[in-house]
Amino acid sequence: MSGSIFGRFFRVSNFGESHGPAIGCVIDGCPPGLPLSAEDLQRDLDRRRPGTSRHVTQRREPDRVEILSGIYEGVTTGAPIALLIRNEDARSRDYEALLDTFRPGHADYTYWRKYGVRDPRGGGRASARLTAPMVAAGAVAKKWLRARFGTEVRGHLAQLGEIEIPFVDWEQVDTNAFFAPNAQIVPQLEQYMDALRRRGDSCGARVRVVATGVPAGLGEPLYDKLDAMIAYAMMGINAVKGVEIGAGFRCVAQKGSEHGDELTPQGFASNHAGGILGGISTGQDIEVAIALKPTSSIRIPRRSIDRSNRPVMVSTEGRHDPCVGIRATPIAEAMLALVLIDAALADRAYNADVRHAVPPIAGPDRNAASL
Repeated sequence: MSGSIFGRFFRVSNFGESHGPAIGCVIDGCPPGLPLSAEDLQRDLDRRRPGTSRHVTQRREPDRVEILSGIYEGVTTGAPIALLIRNEDARSRDYEALLDTFRPGHADYTYWRKYGVRDPRGGGRASARLTAPMVAAGAVAKKWLRARFGTEVRGHLAQLGEIEIPFVDWEQVDTNAFFAPNAQIVPQLEQYMDALRRRGDSCGARVRVVATGVPAGLGEPLYDKLDAMIAYAMMGINAVKGVEIGAGFRCVAQKGSEHGDELTPQGFASNHAGGILGGISTGQDIEVAIALKPTSSIRIPRRSIDRSNRPVMVSTEGRHDPCVGIRATPIAEAMLALVLIDAALADRAYNADVRHAVPPIAGPDRNAASL
């Protein structure tokens, strides 16, 4: 099965299935000399893992990461880093009834049409469980970016179903189960999810991710644009159906006099471009938002077909997230970090000798923090 490797210079090979013995990844291209331990990765895995509240799937996975290679005396060696996460709470019997039928909105039908065979247990390779290794790899990328440039990648839930969540401050994001930057709205979110779960239905969400301290000059013109690579990465996350960079679709209603970010000696006057112009980072904050569809596995009976093309009604039991967007924040952070480290390593390879006589108007000076 192709399509399991992400990145060009910082390459992540993802493996495993939702109900297999384990999931994991191999990172190739991590620079040597980075202090790294399992504890560095575990925090983000704990933020993503299931069973952390009544509003997400009750599958109880500790998601303890094991580093099998690529580390010696606490630092990366430049060799491939193998990461393993064992599956400890799979309940495959919940999926026995789905072997010959297809859940509406799920990848069951397309996997069967493409490969002629599929693993119905928890969705197999189509499961959002396979985002866990990417979160672990993203934690490696975050640490390198922070050490090299002071880059910070943070995200939060911006909308749950019909409820928009006003941003208050970053400090509140990790104080609640929703990654909401607004503690006052949490009771409303809890009531909404409790009612949704009782109905056996699901909802979508919008997640915002911001990278600060990004050096100018990352990304290539035309087909390797930084924003194109970000969109590619975000669309690789399960259930993502839309990606916005900067103003995104709001730019349709903006005038050129409003959207174009004016330049001043003190920096950019605005950031409608989301920190990227011509596919290259400006040194401003990278602003990304993603839209996640409602979970396809719901208890409400829905029409479908079986493998003999006969009509059936499908109702999905088992343990599922009523809203996959609730746990998507650390996943989106990880994918943005993976894009940024890949672009930084590419820029170091191609443009390490580029120097400017005058400092850039915004963002870190590449002379001060060399790629």
